[in-house]
Amino acid sequence: MGQDVASERLIELMEAYQQGSADAFDQIFGALAVPLRNYLTSLTRDRARGEDLMQETFLQMHRSRRTYMPGRPVKPWAFGIARNVYLMHRRSTARRAKYEAGTFEELPETPTLGLAELLPDRQELAAALKDVPEDRREAVLLHHVWGFSFREIGEMLGISERAAKLRSFRGIQGLRTSIKTEGAS
Repeated sequence: MGQDVASERLIELMEAYQQGSADAFDQIFGALAVPLRNYLTSLTRDRARGEDLMQETFLQMHRSRRTYMPGRPVKPWAFGIARNVYLMHRRSTARRAKYEAGTFEELPETPTLGLAELLPDRQELAAALKDVPEDRREAVLLHHVWGFSFREIGEMLGISERAAKLRSFRGIQGLRTSIKTEGAS
C-alpha cells in the first residue's frame, strides 16, 4: 500500500471513528500502534515505558478525537499527541522525583539513518544518539526514521519548518561527529 493510499485510508478511518465506528478505531490502532510505540520508546529509552505511553496516547486520541480536523493527515496528528503524552510523562516524573537518566536501551527496529556502514552495531548508534541534544535527536528521528516532512515536524513541535530542518541538520552533524569521535577511540 503506497504512502498516499495509506494516508488517505487513515483519514477515512479517522472520520469514521469520529462518527463512532469501533471497527475504524481498531484499524487505526493496527496501523499506528507499532510506529507510535517505537517513537515513544526512542524518546524514553525504555521499551516498557514506550508501550505504556503508546497506550496513553491512544487514550488521549480517543478523548480528543473531536479535535481532529477531517481531511488532515492522521499520522502527524497522532504523533503530536504522542509527543505531548511523552512531555506530560517527563514533567510528572520530574515533579515526583529527580529525573533519572536511564540507559539508552535498544533502538526500535528502524532504519539506521544511512549510517549503518559506519557502525558495527546498534549499540554504537544508540550511544551516538544519546550525545545528540534531545530537541535535535527528536527532529532527526521524526524525519530520518519516521519519515515526516519538515512541515509536519514543525507542526508537531510547534516550530517553523525551517527550524525543524535546522534541528535535524544539526542533529545529523552531531551524530556524525560523535560517530567519528567514537571510531577514532
